[in-house]
Amino acid sequence: MIIEIGHYALILALATALVVSIVPVIGARRLDRAMMDLASVGSLAMFALVAFSFGVLTYAHVVSDFSVANVWENSHSLVPLLFKLSGVWGNHEGSMMLWLLILVLFSALVALFGRNLPDTLRANVLAVQAWISVAFILFILLTSNPFMRLDPAPAEGKDLNPVLQDVGLAIHPPLLYLGYVGFSVCFSFAVA
Repeated sequence: MIIEIGHYALILALATALVVSIVPVIGARRLDRAMMDLASVGSLAMFALVAFSFGVLTYAHVVSDFSVANVWENSHSLVPLLFKLSGVWGNHEGSMMLWLLILVLFSALVALFGRNLPDTLRANVLAVQAWISVAFILFILLTSNPFMRLDPAPAEGKDLNPVLQDVGLAIHPPLLYLGYVGFSVCFSFAVA
């Protein structure tokens, strides 16, 4: 049941991203402060929803829930905890979830620490970040869903790719994505 809740949280994040991508832009054009403030609140809500969803996927890997296709394909019950965690992003679906998590983290940071920005600029920047989030969430939900279930659930997983069972490769994607995805904020400022 927790897996389905994580999936629904991702769907709610999509709905929130759609609202944040439209309403604050209209508010910035009308100079409506309430509509512009929705960008900050919505960005924080998106982060909470995506973080919860990513946490559910991580939980499924840690407890070796092989009823989840992503866990079955990328984990094994005897894999050390570090590689169970890196198995979360050691595949296409989980990697996209990590990318999305970092994207909404940066949006939340702009919402929290961008209070000194002009209201219209902050609203537009967060709306552009939400546009990017909408694209990623739609891609994940429609083509790369990490919450797909297997019925019946296998007794054991296939194991993480042996090439990825290295400490360097366990920390490499999160650090790499921090840099890659961080540039989305620069892009959003440029577009805004």
